[in-house]
Amino acid sequence: MSKTGTIRAGIGGWTFEPWEGTFYPDKLVKRRQLEHASSQLRAIEVNGTYYGSQKPETFAKWASEVPDGFIFSLKASRYVTNRKVLAEAGESMTKFLTQGLTELGDHLGPILWQFAPTKSFEPDDFAAFLALLPEKQDGMTLQHVVEVRNPSFQVPEFIDLLAKHKVAVVCADHHDYPMLPDVTGDFVYCRLQKGEDDIETCYPEKDMKAWSERLKTYAQGGAPDDLPLIAPDRKAEKKARDVFAFFITGGKVNAPNGARLMQTMV
Repeated sequence: MSKTGTIRAGIGGWTFEPWEGTFYPDKLVKRRQLEHASSQLRAIEVNGTYYGSQKPETFAKWASEVPDGFIFSLKASRYVTNRKVLAEAGESMTKFLTQGLTELGDHLGPILWQFAPTKSFEPDDFAAFLALLPEKQDGMTLQHVVEVRNPSFQVPEFIDLLAKHKVAVVCADHHDYPMLPDVTGDFVYCRLQKGEDDIETCYPEKDMKAWSERLKTYAQGGAPDDLPLIAPDRKAEKKARDVFAFFITGGKVNAPNGARLMQTMV
């Protein structure tokens, strides 16, 4: 077994006007933006799948435009996560998972189930939701990660519940939302959201260095010692893990610069 997992730094989406003529070469036609972005980065988190379904042909087209080893993370449908009773999400979940996303093939990465800041931790209902998550779709193994944004989730019981189902939790670097740096799945998923548009590398140099060391620690099977764990008494299995780090939301103008620099640092 490799002693370290693969670290992929990326951004959210690939269509953003301020990137035209900066991240993208002048006069590059929009239909070639994904091709260019995937030649510079190793992963992209797709937000559009949160708002509506795509066609199988669309996923197949995306897959055809990116190089080997490039990964798409898909944000799951809001019709699953934005409901009062998560245990009743089965039909919406099936609709999302059967829209054709497996057309991405080897380019399909984690599926991100993102919850609103108003969604609080209800152990039984969240356990029912996790039980709905399938291990496979169309014969392909699925990777699931949840992002919770209410401080009620910062309890060991939640971490233990995720670990039981082998579902990862987003390690969110955010000004307002809680951070959960615990390792609960077979991969690690970080969303770096404190970037600033007036910083060329999105994050300042000292923070880039700190995060590069954290990502390498995660990839080697550990957990960073400068991020307090929610469940410090729980010991995650020490094994190589793939790591995703998305520069997203904050500092979007320079997010591609941050992701490219981070990739060279890890």
